[in-house]
Amino acid sequence: MKLSLGPNPYFWPREQTLAFYNAACDWPVDIVYLGESICSKRRELRTKDWIALANTLAAAGKEVVLSSLSLVEAESELGALQRMVDDGRFLIEANDLSAVQACRRAGRPFVAGPTLNVYNHRTLALLLEDGMQRWVPGVEQGRELIRELLNAATEAGVALPELELIVWGRLALAYSARCFTARALDVAKDDCGFRCIEFPDGLPLKTRDGQPFLRINGIQILGEDVCDLGPELLEIAALGADVLRVIPQAEQTGEVLARFRTAIETSDALPRLGHGNGYWLGGPGFDVVPTG
Repeated sequence: MKLSLGPNPYFWPREQTLAFYNAACDWPVDIVYLGESICSKRRELRTKDWIALANTLAAAGKEVVLSSLSLVEAESELGALQRMVDDGRFLIEANDLSAVQACRRAGRPFVAGPTLNVYNHRTLALLLEDGMQRWVPGVEQGRELIRELLNAATEAGVALPELELIVWGRLALAYSARCFTARALDVAKDDCGFRCIEFPDGLPLKTRDGQPFLRINGIQILGEDVCDLGPELLEIAALGADVLRVIPQAEQTGEVLARFRTAIETSDALPRLGHGNGYWLGGPGFDVVPTG
């Protein structure tokens, strides 16, 4: 199995972002996803900057994928998407059907990101016809749902794409055209002041009784608990996963990748670090269910 670093969902200052990906050149990761996938107003880095980073990482031996926005709403966003597709040197992660359409028109292969709704083998077949070569299931699609879909595809004669599973990170639970961060801070979305840059791992949200519950990240809502499927690596391998994805975080991403790299090389499961695995087992995402 290969190890990937998913697109960074958070908004960090330019220097922090550049330092993060320069460090990634030396991390034990095979595939790096780059680009703004949440909000086009986040312009610490422009398209040309992401492509420059892509060149640097590719020179370091990484497979680079350019990620599209999860929600494309404006002509300017379509233009930025088209520039990524037209560059032609890197695979595209399509997180919106407009990205699928752009890749199909250009005859470019793509990765179907977790925000595309793929819940049956017929959808999988349509995306394969469009040029999909790798599929990242949605965060709530656990082992049984994925197994059933893959079995149905095989029985229908559908060629299976590469399978990439999210194994570490805070999971995205919802998206909206409105900005949750702006709403929480009582500012207008069009005049937000880019306040989400103040929260490098998202804005924590607690329940009325003070329990940590969610993270607010622009137009995205994340779970508070970090998903950790390290203890499930053996059954993930048995399912046929080709790539394991780690979602970036502000601290210790390199250490997390090293942990999974060791597990891949030794074919061992990892000890539970106390984080949720509920979705994988068909339950609430924040549940921590013992393996075995």
